[in-house]
Order: sequence, then C-alpha cells, then structure tokens
Amino acid sequence: MKNRVGREIPDDILKDKNYKAFETTEIGHPDKQRVAPIVTVTNGDNKVVNSIKEIVEKLVKDGMTISFHHHLREGDQIFNDVMQAIIDLGIKDLTLAPSSLTNVMNDMVVKAIKSGTITNITSSGMRGSLGDAVSHGLLKNPVVFRSHGNRARAIEEGKIKIDVAFLGVPNSDEVGNANGMEGDAAFGSLGYALMDAQYARRVVLLTDNLVPYPNTPASIKQTQVDYVVKVAKVGDPDRIGSGATRFTKDPKELKIAQMVNEVITHSPYFKDGFSFQTGSGGAALAVTRYLRQAMLDNKIKASFALGGITKPTVDLLEEGLVNKIMDVQDFDKGAADSMKNNRKQQEIDASWYADPDNKAAMVDQLDVVILSALEIDTKFNVNVMTGSDGVIRGAIGGHQDAATAKLTIISAPLVRGRIVTVVPDVTTIVTPGDSIDVLVTEVGIAINPKRHDLLETLSNIPGVPVYTIEELQQKAQQIVGKPKALEFTDKTVALIEYRDGSLIDVVKQVKD
Repeated sequence: MKNRVGREIPDDILKDKNYKAFETTEIGHPDKQRVAPIVTVTNGDNKVVNSIKEIVEKLVKDGMTISFHHHLREGDQIFNDVMQAIIDLGIKDLTLAPSSLTNVMNDMVVKAIKSGTITNITSSGMRGSLGDAVSHGLLKNPVVFRSHGNRARAIEEGKIKIDVAFLGVPNSDEVGNANGMEGDAAFGSLGYALMDAQYARRVVLLTDNLVPYPNTPASIKQTQVDYVVKVAKVGDPDRIGSGATRFTKDPKELKIAQMVNEVITHSPYFKDGFSFQTGSGGAALAVTRYLRQAMLDNKIKASFALGGITKPTVDLLEEGLVNKIMDVQDFDKGAADSMKNNRKQQEIDASWYADPDNKAAMVDQLDVVILSALEIDTKFNVNVMTGSDGVIRGAIGGHQDAATAKLTIISAPLVRGRIVTVVPDVTTIVTPGDSIDVLVTEVGIAINPKRHDLLETLSNIPGVPVYTIEELQQKAQQIVGKPKALEFTDKTVALIEYRDGSLIDVVKQVKD
C-alpha cells in the first residue's frame, strides 16, 4: 500500500512485522501506560570481570539482542573487541541494536553478518563497507532505521528489548558508577548510552580507568550496572575528537551559512529567549559564528542550545549569549571539556531529548533548527540515508526529531560535484516535507508554500533571492543534467521508521 507521502510499503512487511504506514507528522502525545522491559537484577558487590571473553561467555547466548553506544565515534575500540569475542565463541542469530554505527565498526559488522553471528540490525544509520554490503543484500533481514528519539521510545515501550548492553566508559568504580567526562577517552555526554543503562536486562561497563568508590558525578549508576570489565583501552582519544571543529573556508558553504543566518535573523523567531539546534558540518558551524555576531549586534540572547554540541556552541555559552546547553552528545574535545567544567551544560538522555511519546521532549521547545540533506525534493521531503547510487550511506540521527522546530531550515548545496541535491523525488524519504520550512542553497532559498507566514516575512531579505523549489530543482538539473534512474531488486533491505514507529519508506536492494 502507499502511505501518506506516496511511498509503496510492501503489504507483507506491514502484516508480518505489525507495522502501520506513515500518516502524519502530527503524532501528538498518546495517552497510554508504558510497560518497561524486564530488568534482571544482579545482587552483590563483586562486579569486576577480568576479560571481555569471560563476560561474553557468561551473558551472551544465541538469538539475543545486544547494544552499544556511539559516543566514542571513530575512536571506539570496545565494539570491535566485544564483537570479535562473540564471533570466536560461535554465537549466532543476534540482533545488533546500537545507538548508531560508525565507520570504525563497519568491517567487523560485515564479518559478523557473514559468520551468521548477526542476522538483524536496528540502528540510527550506517555507512561505508557495511552500508554497501547491506544495500546489496548481505543481511538476512531488513535493517530497521530509527531516529534517536524513536529509538528511545522503542526501548522505553519494549519494542527494542536489549538483553545485554556493552557500554564503553572512560571511567568507572568497581560497582559501576561512571561518567563520560574523566579519563583519557573522555567524550562528554553519555546521552544515548543512558537509555541502554536504564532498560537493558544486563548492563556491562567496559573501562580502562577503574577509580575509587564512590565515583561522582555518576551519569550511569551502580544501581543499573551488573558487571564492570577492565580493558586495556576503551578508545583512541585523538579519533574521538580534539579541539574545536574547523571553521569552513569553502566559499559555497560560507555563502549558504550567510543566507541561513539571514533567514534566521529575519524570521519572527529571532528574539530574546529563542532556542536553536545546529549540526556539526562545516556550513552549520559557520552559521553558529554568523549567528553569534547577529546576537551581539541585536543584543539578543538564546534560552538554550540543543543536540550534538560543538566548541562554537560552547563559546556562546561562555560569552553569555546562550543561557543553557542541553547536551545529548559532544562532537569535539572542547564541548566534552565544557560539560565537565560548566554547570550550565546539562547532560540529557535521548528520551529527554526527543522521545515523541514523552510528556514533553526538548525538541518540542525548539524555535530554530538547521539540518543538512543528501537530497531534498520538490515536495520538501528529505533524504539523509541513501546516496545518489541508492547505497545506504547516512543516518537519521536526530533529523526527524529536530525537524519539529518552529522554523526548520535545510542547508544544502544545489549540487555536489556532478550529483544533484534538489530533485523531483528523493530516493528515500526520511523526514517528510511537512516538517521542512525553508531550503537554503548557495543560489537562493525556497520556502515551503504551506508556510504562508514565512512567505510573507522572508521573501524580501536583501541579498537573498527567493525561488520556488521547482525552480531550484530545474537549476540543479541544468547544471548536471538528468541523472539515470536507479535500479533495484524486489528485496527490501531496510525499513525507515518515522518518530512514532510508523513506516515512512523502505530501501530496496541495489541491482548489480
């Protein structure tokens, strides 16, 4: 059947996996009683285990669901060490349920799929060799992609039942009090891992830094932890992030950032006490710099900044231009250090951040958000999952979640090299067009015609040309021509959930 954004969802998936098709972004706040997953309790104070092999032998069995977090990013060493031990023990038919998958994990996951160790995956995204392998049909069952808020919802409601959570931390005492702020592999907020620590049947912390009891402040608490494993190294701090993310010098990105800043400052939401979220890419970081100057010039301060945090956002906090930072993840060392030293930088879990079934989530309070796109189409639908070749090479992350802001801006170039960004129809719908308000490119902006108020307020900004999105699509096509239609098989390799768990799209196997 076709869902409300016109995507064909296979009837067998709707029936066999008990899905409903996507209907609307207005999902509301359902009045229902949550039943949390069963948490198995381990009594006693002797929680320290001497090796990864020992804890895997003790806890992991065929058919289980295991989870990891991705705060260590490309510096992560825990994932590969644990997965290798699982493969060596011949364990089969696991569901892998991490908060996301980074490039450093890719080859190990491919290895685990080929050995029959992993037969199911649910994640925020994947790239590289893993994305390519899954896109060509390697995994037995379709991957389920969920946003960060949707993953939190699914865990809290028991849709994702984690049997064992393996959580790498830069410090812990012997009974499991830990945080992400101290140690050689410090990375700041543990926002995504906090969900696993609270709801997994068994919680295993892995650390290279055992500290005296009681270890405070404790983000993960001894009341949640079953075992602590001392390892040689949690991760490479140089690959986790060092210093401030570099300010882009690319003329195209700078031009986009300037226009994004103009859109924000000419909108009705740029006023004292506004709130915002930006990303970690070059253009998004440039927006933060331009926004800082506009705030100084207009004597405007923000109530809070949200999301994955970078050094430029921390600088706003230290200058007094932002009152609070609500931090679910840190993208560089500057942001991680700030969370340790500044009480106004609050660690939040993924549920507090963006669970749509909460009594309230931080994203519900957002005024302005700047997001990126691999593709955006003439109905303002956004693809951040599949590339121009149809291969999985991205992540939902918080894209759907943050797009609920009062002003949602997509910043993207008209074309990337010879690849069109603005297209008639995106390859994969991740965030529906009803969530998107303005597209900003280097040549000008397009305003969603459903936002009549913004058409009036943003159509006469000096130096910011306004086009229809159809006109931008034609401009892009004139530059690089009409791309060849992609070819897929009938096999579904991935399911794209919306925030409420409905199916907004599916990804088909790429035809060789």
